[in-house]
Amino acid sequence: MGKSTGIDKIQLGQWGELQAAKFLKEKGYQIIEQNVRTPYGEIDLVAKFAGALIFVEVKTRRSNEYGHPEEAVTDLKRAHMIDSAESYLQEHTDFNGDWQIDVIAVLAKSKSQLEFHHFENIA
Repeated sequence: MGKSTGIDKIQLGQWGELQAAKFLKEKGYQIIEQNVRTPYGEIDLVAKFAGALIFVEVKTRRSNEYGHPEEAVTDLKRAHMIDSAESYLQEHTDFNGDWQIDVIAVLAKSKSQLEFHHFENIA
């Protein structure tokens, strides 16, 4: 996954989202949707766990050279995530349970050496 692989930022992000989905499935989460567009931005993953809807932002990096992946979730990004989740819920009126916003930070040192950090209920 180093710079010599030729993988660009968009491809890295998409790959990271797939890895995060696998990580969540292994923890017992059910992935409902991926890359959901709302007027406020995109929701990377929508999952269900213990009866709650989980809106997941995935941040992937190759190294911590420019900071940890989760540091890219600014206050403004957090506000957009809340607005996006609320928009999703307005469109899906059949769901009226608990919900939260999580962040999955993926550090991809190589394709086989991955670190996941799951930050729950960040907003």
